[in-house]
Amino acid sequence: MKIRLVNNGVFTPVEEIEMALTAPAEGFYWIDADVEDLAVLQPLFSMHDLAVEDCLSEEEQRPKIEIYESHYFIVVNSIRFDDEEIFLRALNIFLGRHFIITVTKQKINELRTLKPLLWEQEVSQPDRFMYLLIDLIVDNYFLVGDRIEVRIEKLEEDILMHTKKSHLNEIIGLRSEILWLKKVLGPQKEVINTLNKRDLRLIDDQLQKYFSDIYENAVKISETFETYRDLMGNLREAYQSSIANRANEIMRVFTAITTVFMPLTVITGIYGMNFDNMPELHTRYGYFVVIGIMVALGVSMFCIFRKKDWV
Repeated sequence: MKIRLVNNGVFTPVEEIEMALTAPAEGFYWIDADVEDLAVLQPLFSMHDLAVEDCLSEEEQRPKIEIYESHYFIVVNSIRFDDEEIFLRALNIFLGRHFIITVTKQKINELRTLKPLLWEQEVSQPDRFMYLLIDLIVDNYFLVGDRIEVRIEKLEEDILMHTKKSHLNEIIGLRSEILWLKKVLGPQKEVINTLNKRDLRLIDDQLQKYFSDIYENAVKISETFETYRDLMGNLREAYQSSIANRANEIMRVFTAITTVFMPLTVITGIYGMNFDNMPELHTRYGYFVVIGIMVALGVSMFCIFRKKDWV
């Protein structure tokens, strides 16, 4: 657990947690905690039992906002994409009048990238801190969306150039993750809309209007992932079409080969009959003549098929 006094974007480490219980003369306290620290923080900051229970739960948390007497409890999801799988990491925020507590189970990159932004904008209020943090989290969805789009384009190119069975697994896997992510984006979008429209005494009225911009970005993200879902459906159709075309190409080659050998089979069948009264059998050069006819016939048919682009 790290405790910092933030004033005009400048961080001052605080050693004693008790100092954060009273409002500072200037600035606010930011407590960056792990879930294990809740046992200490809950009685000191009067955290609601249900909020603490949500933080400790092993189940995936739905984005939400809960209004309590002394603080707000907000859950948002940070996103990460490693080219193989999409990860969502819950960020639990306790917003008070003179403090903000962030509780996470894993590291959240936005908490690290937020620090220079706080210094640049000389932040001295916890609600402003929360606004910038949620704005960073939402903006990161655009970056992940761009990487997903690149992966979809590459997958489409690979399917068109050389279709593999593994492509179907990639399509199904990525489409499932996009559907799952779109399902999560709905509640998160509603949380941001609540921060924008609801009368919240711990958030400055002027600042609250800025949440409308974040909400618009959240809507754009939701629409973008809706488009990605449709693209994955198109990719699956392209894969199935490519497989069907490939099967047709193979069958066309096999048909052409069969057609070339069919008359040759007729000839060999005729001269394979065991009859004595077959003049060709007693001709000195009959064998070579028949072989020559078969070769000429096979080559001619192959050239005709080649000219018509059948093989």
